[in-house]
Amino acid sequence: MMAASLLRRDKKATAAHLKADLNRTDNSSGLRQLQELLDAVLNPEKPAADTEALDWCKCLIAGGEGFEEFCKTVRSYDNATLCGLVWTANFVAYRCRTCGISPCMSLCAECFNNGDHTGHDFNMFRSQAGGACDCGDSNVMRESGFCRRHRLRTGENVPSIPRDLLLMSEMVLPRFILCIIQYLRDGYIEPDTSTERDLQKVLQQLEPQISFLEELTKMGGAMRTVLTKILTNQQTFKELSMGQEENLYAKKNYDKYLSALKNSGLVSVEEKAQGATADVTVDPCIIETLKHKCFLEELLFWTIKYEFPQKMVTFLLNMLPDQDYKITFTKTFVQHYAFIMKTLMKSHESDTMSNRIVHISVQLFSNEELARHVTEECQLLDIMVTVLLYMMESCLIKSELQDEENSRHVVVNCSEALLKNNTYWPLVSDFINILSHQSVAKKFLEDHSLLMLWMSFVSFFQGMNLNKRELNEHVEFESQTYYAAFAAELEACAQPMWGLLTHCKHKSHTAVFTRKYFLLDCFLSLLSYLLQPAPNQVTFHLPLHRYYAMFLSKAVKCQGLDLDSLLPDQEMLMKIMVHPLQIQACLSEIHSNMWVRNGLQIKGQAMTYVQSHFCNSMIDPDIYLLQVCASRLDPDYFISSVFERFKVVDLLTMASQHQNAVLDSEQERPMLEGALTFLVILTSLRIHLGMTDDEILRAEMVSQLCMNDRTHSALLDLIPENPNPKSGIVPGSCSFEEMLSAVADFKAPVFEPGGSMQQGMYTPKAEVWEKEFDPIMVVLRTVYRRDVQSAMDRYSAFLKQCGIHTGNPWPPYKERTPLHPCYKGLIKLLHCKTLHIVIFTLLYKIWMDHQNMSEHVLCMVLYLIELGLDNQVQDNTVDEVRYEHCHDSWFPGTNLLSNLHHVINFVRVRVPETAPEVKREAPPSTSTEASSYAQVFSLVAERRRKFQEIINRSNTEATQVVRPKSSSTRWVPPGTPPQLVTEILEIRESMLSLLIKLHQKLSSKQNSLSASWLEDMDTSRHAHGDGITAIERILTKAATRSCQIKRSIQDICGKVCPPVPPKKNSPTDKKTMDKEERRQRARERQQKLLAEFASRQKSFMETAMDVESPETEAAMDLGASEVMESEVLYDCVICGQSGPSTEDRPTGLVVLLQASSVLGHRCKSKEAKNLPTSDEEHIYAADTCGVAHDVRLTLMQRFFKDSSCLQSVSIGWDGGVYVQTCGHTLHIDCHKSYMESLRNDQVLQGFSVDKGEFTCPLCRQFANSVLPCRPGRGTEAGTWHTPTNKKTCVLVKEVEDLQEKLGLFPVSFTSTESNLSKEMELVIKDIKNTTQKKYMDYGKNPGSPDNDFLFMYSVARTNLELELVHRGGNLCSGGASAAAKRSCLNQLFHVLAMHMRLYSIDSAYNPWTKLTQVAQSREAEPEVPMLFRDVPSLLIIFVLTMPQPLRKEHFTCVVKMLYNLQFTQALAALSSKFSPEERHAWSTAGALKKNTANAEKSFEALLSHVISDLSTDKSVYKVNLISSVWSPQSIEFSLQQFCLPFLRLSCLLQHHLYGDNLTGCLEEEEFSSLAVCLGLLPSAPQPSSVVHSASCLQWPVGAFDLVTQWCVEVTGLSQMQAEQSLTLLVQDPLWAAPRLLQLPDNYNIIFQYYHRKACTACKKVPKDPALCLVCGAFVCLKGVCCKQQGTCECVLHSQHCGAATGIFLLINASVIIIIRGHRFCLWGSVYLDAHGEEDRDLRRGKPLFLCEERYRVLEQQWVSHTFDHINKRWGPHYNGL
Repeated sequence: MMAASLLRRDKKATAAHLKADLNRTDNSSGLRQLQELLDAVLNPEKPAADTEALDWCKCLIAGGEGFEEFCKTVRSYDNATLCGLVWTANFVAYRCRTCGISPCMSLCAECFNNGDHTGHDFNMFRSQAGGACDCGDSNVMRESGFCRRHRLRTGENVPSIPRDLLLMSEMVLPRFILCIIQYLRDGYIEPDTSTERDLQKVLQQLEPQISFLEELTKMGGAMRTVLTKILTNQQTFKELSMGQEENLYAKKNYDKYLSALKNSGLVSVEEKAQGATADVTVDPCIIETLKHKCFLEELLFWTIKYEFPQKMVTFLLNMLPDQDYKITFTKTFVQHYAFIMKTLMKSHESDTMSNRIVHISVQLFSNEELARHVTEECQLLDIMVTVLLYMMESCLIKSELQDEENSRHVVVNCSEALLKNNTYWPLVSDFINILSHQSVAKKFLEDHSLLMLWMSFVSFFQGMNLNKRELNEHVEFESQTYYAAFAAELEACAQPMWGLLTHCKHKSHTAVFTRKYFLLDCFLSLLSYLLQPAPNQVTFHLPLHRYYAMFLSKAVKCQGLDLDSLLPDQEMLMKIMVHPLQIQACLSEIHSNMWVRNGLQIKGQAMTYVQSHFCNSMIDPDIYLLQVCASRLDPDYFISSVFERFKVVDLLTMASQHQNAVLDSEQERPMLEGALTFLVILTSLRIHLGMTDDEILRAEMVSQLCMNDRTHSALLDLIPENPNPKSGIVPGSCSFEEMLSAVADFKAPVFEPGGSMQQGMYTPKAEVWEKEFDPIMVVLRTVYRRDVQSAMDRYSAFLKQCGIHTGNPWPPYKERTPLHPCYKGLIKLLHCKTLHIVIFTLLYKIWMDHQNMSEHVLCMVLYLIELGLDNQVQDNTVDEVRYEHCHDSWFPGTNLLSNLHHVINFVRVRVPETAPEVKREAPPSTSTEASSYAQVFSLVAERRRKFQEIINRSNTEATQVVRPKSSSTRWVPPGTPPQLVTEILEIRESMLSLLIKLHQKLSSKQNSLSASWLEDMDTSRHAHGDGITAIERILTKAATRSCQIKRSIQDICGKVCPPVPPKKNSPTDKKTMDKEERRQRARERQQKLLAEFASRQKSFMETAMDVESPETEAAMDLGASEVMESEVLYDCVICGQSGPSTEDRPTGLVVLLQASSVLGHRCKSKEAKNLPTSDEEHIYAADTCGVAHDVRLTLMQRFFKDSSCLQSVSIGWDGGVYVQTCGHTLHIDCHKSYMESLRNDQVLQGFSVDKGEFTCPLCRQFANSVLPCRPGRGTEAGTWHTPTNKKTCVLVKEVEDLQEKLGLFPVSFTSTESNLSKEMELVIKDIKNTTQKKYMDYGKNPGSPDNDFLFMYSVARTNLELELVHRGGNLCSGGASAAAKRSCLNQLFHVLAMHMRLYSIDSAYNPWTKLTQVAQSREAEPEVPMLFRDVPSLLIIFVLTMPQPLRKEHFTCVVKMLYNLQFTQALAALSSKFSPEERHAWSTAGALKKNTANAEKSFEALLSHVISDLSTDKSVYKVNLISSVWSPQSIEFSLQQFCLPFLRLSCLLQHHLYGDNLTGCLEEEEFSSLAVCLGLLPSAPQPSSVVHSASCLQWPVGAFDLVTQWCVEVTGLSQMQAEQSLTLLVQDPLWAAPRLLQLPDNYNIIFQYYHRKACTACKKVPKDPALCLVCGAFVCLKGVCCKQQGTCECVLHSQHCGAATGIFLLINASVIIIIRGHRFCLWGSVYLDAHGEEDRDLRRGKPLFLCEERYRVLEQQWVSHTFDHINKRWGPHYNGL
C-alpha cells in the first residue's frame, strides 16, 4: 500500500525522504518502505523496454539530488591509480615495447601522448579484439612509461568517502542487478528448441539497463568498490536469487535458471550416463556442472550463454581496476572456462565470440601474479589441456600413414570447421599466454600426468593432412586444407613448445628437462613402431619429432647435457629418421614436377614448409634431427638410405645407359641434384650444431639480403625469429638494428622516370658478398626457386663490378663454424666409402658426358669433396703408405685424403644390351683388380642385412612393389626392354686424375695444368670464380694436406702427352671446342641484337614518353614542321601508311581530353596553404583564381548586356577542358575500326570503350578522342610569313575588313559537308561532353550561341594558360619543355576556329572599332567598358574569328592594338593604388610631359592623363586601397608585371600558329625578349639600355583621345558604385603556380586530428575518413551516409572541386587515391617511416614522416595532368568512393 502512495509522489522528493529515513539509527521503517518501493518498481514482469524503473533507480541512488551532480561528487572521491579504459574492436591504441613487461601491453592514445616515449620502440595499432589501457599497472609495464596522470599515484591523497553518499546505492543496486539477471533468465531459449531464438532482441531491450551499469563503473574507484561488494557477496545472492517463497514468477524464473545450468559441464548429463569419457582420466571438477555462489558468477554465466554481448563484456572489464574484483573475477572466469569453450564450439558467430573471449582473457592472464595464483588454486593448466583435448577429440579420423589395417593412430581431420575456421585459437592463445610466465611453465613441466595429456594432444597432429601422389590423372578438386594444417601445427604445437623452451635457458632446469625427455622417448617409440611411410605418401606434420629435436638441441646447447645419454638405440634412430628424410625427398620430388597431378596446393605446402614463419618450427628441427641421426648411425647405411629415398640409385652406374625403375629420365637430373644438395645442406648447416644466436641472425639476414634488396619491414618479417610471439626480443646479444647496419647499406627511396616509386631498401655491403654470401643457406631459405637464381645473378654482378671475375661464377664455397663436440660424428658421412664411390662415379660420368649430368651436379660433388677435405676425421692413425689389398670394395679405407689418389682400374657394370660398352672386346679380366659397382651396392645391401630384422619390410621388396606401377605409366616401345648384361669397363682413373681431366675439359685446353703449377699457385684468388677455380682450390687444399697427393698431382700433370680417354670419347674434345666456339658466336650475335633492340627502344621512349631531352624537341613540335614543308605528311600508327590529311580521309592526333580545375586553384601567394590540423585553423577559397573570375563575371552581368559580358572574360578556370596528345597520328577511319575491335575484345581493360576511351596503339598512352588535322596548305606559307612594311593604319583597316568577311565565310565551308568537317563537329561534341554542364553555362539564357562562343574560346585560353603553367609560369626557358610535346594547340585552334565561324559576331558592335577608332558610343543596354575587359580573351576571340590561316602581319597588328589597351588598364589599376597626394603629384608631373615629342610613348604623360580622366565627376578614386610611396622604377616594374601575362600568352600563341621559336632568356629580361619576339620592339635592345614598357606602344589614332574614350566608358556608368567599378578595374592578372596543401611533417598530427573528427555533412565520425589535398575538404570515403543520387561523397567532391579529378589522402591508410572521372587508382603514400617505407593501412603503426620528393611528384602529376599516363593500375569506382 505504502509503495503505491510512494510511486505517485515526485521521485526526487521520495528519494530524499527515504535517504533521511535510512540515515537514522533506527532505520527499519525506511528499509521496509524502500523494499516495497523496489518490489513495485523493479518488477521483472514488466517489459524491459519500460524506462520508468531506470529513472526511479537513478533518483534513488542519487538520494534526492540530480543524477549528474551525484556522479560528479562520487568522481571526486575516485582513488584509482590505473587507467583501465576499455575499448572495443577497431579502436586505435599504442604499444610500446620499451616500456612493456608483458608483450600484450597497450595504452590508450591519451595516456600514450601524455607519457614520454621518445626514442622508444612503439607502434600504433588498430585493436582487433578490443583491449584495455594498462597505464598505471606496474605488473604489465614499467613505471617510467606511465602518463602524467597515473604516474602521480593520485589515489593516495583522495579524501575518504562519506558513508551516506553511497548508502542508497548499496541498498538499491543488488535489486537492480537481480532484476537484470531475471530478465536474462527469462529471455534465454536453448538453441536446439523449435521456437524462434532471438537473443539479440532480449539484449536490445536490456541495453539501457546494462549501459547504466557501465556508467556506474566509470564513476571511479568508490563506486566500483560498492559494486564489487554486491557482485561478490554470497549472502545477498542466497537471499535474492531464489526469490520469495510466495512469488510464483520468481520461482518459475529460478527453475529456468536451473535447467540452463544442467548442461553447463564439459560433458553433458546424457553423455555421462553412457560413460563416454572413460578413456581420459580427468579431474572430475573440470567436467562437473557449474554451481554459482554470487551474482558475479551468474552474470558471467549469462554473458557466456548470450555469446558475450559487447556491452556486458565492457562492463565486466571496466570493473577490473578494483583488485578484489579482479581476483574473484579471474577465478570465476577459470571456473567457467570449459563451459566458455563448449559454447564457442557450438556458436555460429565463432569469430566475434573468439575476439570477445580473448578481449577478457588477455587482461587476466597477462599478469604473472594472477596467472600463477589461478594455476595453483583453480587448476587452470589442467582445465586448459583437458578442454583442448576435448575440442580436438570431436574431429579425429584414422591415420592412413601406413598400410597396416590394425593401426591405432588417429589424427585430426583438417577439413573440419573447428580447424578450418581456427576456432581453437582463443584457447591456444590463452595457453601460450600463461606459458610465457616462468612460474607457470615450471609447474607444467613438473606435472607428469599433465605432460602425458599434452603429448597425447600433440600426437593428434602427428601425420595430419596426408598427401598421396597422384600417378594417373590430375586431382579433380584441390583441397585447401593445408592452410588449416600448417596453422594448427604452428599455433597449437610449435608456439607452446617455444614458450616452454624460452624458460629452459639455464642449467637449473636440467632435472625437469630430462624428465620431459623420457616422455618424448616413450611417445616416439610408440609411434615409430607403427609409422613406416608407404611410398608416394608424404605428410609435412611431425610435431612429436620436432618437439624431440628442439628439446635435444636445447639440452645440448643450454643445459650442457651429453647427447649420447639422451639418445635411444640405433634401431630407434633408424625409425626416427625415416619420416623427416621422406619429407626432404618429397620436397625434391615436388620441385622436379613429380607431384604435378596433385595440383598447385602441394607446391603450396612445400613452400609453406620452408617459409620464414614456419621454417624454424618445421624444416630446421627436421634437418637437425637428421643430422643427429646421421652422426650416430653407420654412415654407409645413412648415405645409401638417402640415395634410395631420392630414387636415384639406378642412376649411379659407370655405364652410359641404365634403366631406372621409379623415375622418368627427365626427373633423374633434378632428383640427383636434390639428393646431393640435401647432403651438402646436411653436412654444412650449423644452425643447431654450434652457431651462436648472433651468428644465426647474421647468416639469416645475409641470405635474405643476397636474394633481393629488402625493405626493413620485409626483412623483419623474413628473419625467422623465435616464433613464440610473447618473447618479443631477438635472442642473442646483438640487436636486429646493429646487425643490419653491420651487413647492409641503406638505399634511400627514389623515383624512377616511369613513375614507379621505390621504397627505402637495404642492400648487402661489398664485404658481405665477398666473404659471407652462402648459397647453401640461400637454397635452404628460398620459397621460390627463382630467388636462388636472383641471388646468383646479383653475386655475379657484384664480381663483375669489382673486377674479381667476369664469367659465370659458381656458388662460392664458405668456411663453416666449428661443430659442437657432441655432433662430431656427422663428419663420418664425408669419409665413408659409399659416398666416395658415388663421388667417383659422378666425376667419371660428368667427364664422359653421360646424360642427365649437369653443372649443378658437379658443383655439389666438388662441394662435398671440399667439405671432406676441410673436416678431417680425427682418429685416423693409419699410416698413409701401409695398405692391405682389400677385395670387397673399391677403396682401401674410409679417409677421403687417401681415397682421392687411389686408382681404380676395372669396374664391372650391368648395362642394357644396346649400350655402346657391349660392342667392345672385353679386356682380359684381372679379377683381383676388377671389382664391380653392383658388388658395391650389394655391399651396402649386406651391411643392411644386419638391420633387416629391425626394419619391417626389406627395401628390396619395397622397390619391387613400385616397379610394375611405374613401368606401366611409362610408354614402352613394342618388344621387351633390352636385357641387362654384365660388362667390365677399363677405367684406370683416380678421383684426382678425374678432377684434373675435368679441369682440362672445363678450360678446354689440352694440358691446362703444368707439372709445376702447384708451386706458383696464388691461393688468394681462389675464393670466387667458376668450376676451374673450384677444382684448382680443391687440388691445392688436398696437396697441402698430404704430400702423397702432391706427388700424384705432379705425376698426372707431368704426363705431357694428353691423357687418352676411352675410345668413345676421342671426338668429343674436338666437339667441345667447336661447341665452345659456336656458343661464343651465338652469344655475340645475341648481344648485338639486344643492343640494337635497346637503342630502338630508347629512341621510341624518348619520342613517346615525357622524358625531357631537348634533342627530340624539333621532331615532336608538330607546329614547327607544319610550316616548313609544302604539305605535311602524317604516319598512321595503325595501318602504317604515310600521307597527308585530306578532306575525305582526314588524319587525327590521338588526344586525351580532360576537364581541369588546376588553374582555378591558383592563389596570389607563392606559398602553399597549410592543411588545418586543429579546430582553429581554416582554409578559405575566396582568394583563388576560379572564385575571383566567378565574382567578376557575376558583377559584370549585373550591369551590362549579357552578350557583351560573355566576350569580356574567359571561363574554364574551373572545369576547363585540357587537351593533350602523345604525338601519334592515325587515320580517323582506322581509329573507328580499332575502337570496334576494342569493343568486341572481352579482356578486362582499365578503361571504358563505350565512353570513347582507348590506349594509343603505339605507345599505349591513355586517350579518349582524336583531333582532326587540317589538310596542310603549303602554298601561302611563304607570303603568310613574310615580314611587312605596311603602316599601322593600313594593317588596322585590313584586319577590320577581314572581320567583315566573316559573314560570308561559313556558307562556302559547310555547303560541302566533308568527312573532315563532320569529324571536327564530333570533336567539338567530345570537348563539350568532357566537362559538366555547370562549367559551360554562364549566360543568363543557357544554350544561347553567346554561351557556346564563350565556352569555345575559353578552351583555347585554358590550354594556353596550362601550357604556361607547365613551362614554369614564364617563357624564360625557351622551347624545350615536356609540356610542348603534349601540346596540340595548332590543331585545336583550327578545330575551334572552324566551329566559331558558325557564330557571327554582332557586327553593329565590334570591339576592334573601339580599340582603333575614336567614335561616339551608342547608349543602348551598356556594353562592358574596354578597361574592364580581359585582354587575352579578346586576342583569342580575334584570332579565332578571322579567316584562317591568318597572316602573321595581321596577327602582330592585333597584338599591338591589344597591348595599348592592356597598358592603359595597367595604368588605371596602378593609379588606384596611389594615395590621393601621390596621385596629384604624378598627375601634375605627367601633365608637363604631354607636349613633348614622345608623349604618346611615355608612361608619365599617359598616367597623368588616365588619372585626370578617371577623376572626373563620378570619380572611381573614392575608395582608397593601399598607399605606399612609388618611384619611377617601381612603377615601371609594376607595369611590366601587369602586362607580362598577356605578352606570354600572345607569344605562346604565335609559337603554335606560326612555328616561331621561343628563345630562352633570363627572368629579368623576359619582358624585352617577348616584346621583340612579338614585334612590339624593333630588334633586340642593348643590355645596357633599360626597356620601358611604354616604348612598345603603337597608337593607331591619337593616344590621349583613345584613352579618354576608354575612361569615359567607366566614369559614365550611372548605376555602378565606385567600389564596384574599382573591383573590375583593378584586375591583377598575375597568379602563382598551383600548389597542393602543405602537409605537416609528422603523420600523427593529421591522424590524431582527423581520425576522430566528425563529418560536416552527416555529423558522424566516418569509418573511412579522407581529405582532399587540393582544398582540404574532409569527406567520408564510401560512406553511405553522405550519398547523393547514388554517388558517394569522394566522387561528388572530385566533381565539384577538381572537375572530376580528386586527390584524397585516406586518413586510416596513409595512402593517396586519385579519382579521374569514372576511374580511380591507388597512387601510393607520401608518408614514409624512418626506413623509407610506406605503411599502407597503418598496419605496422610506426611513426611516419612526409617525403618531400614524393609529394612534389604528386603535385607535378596533378599540375601536368599526367595521372592517366604515369599510373598504370586503374579501375572503375562505380560512384562508390
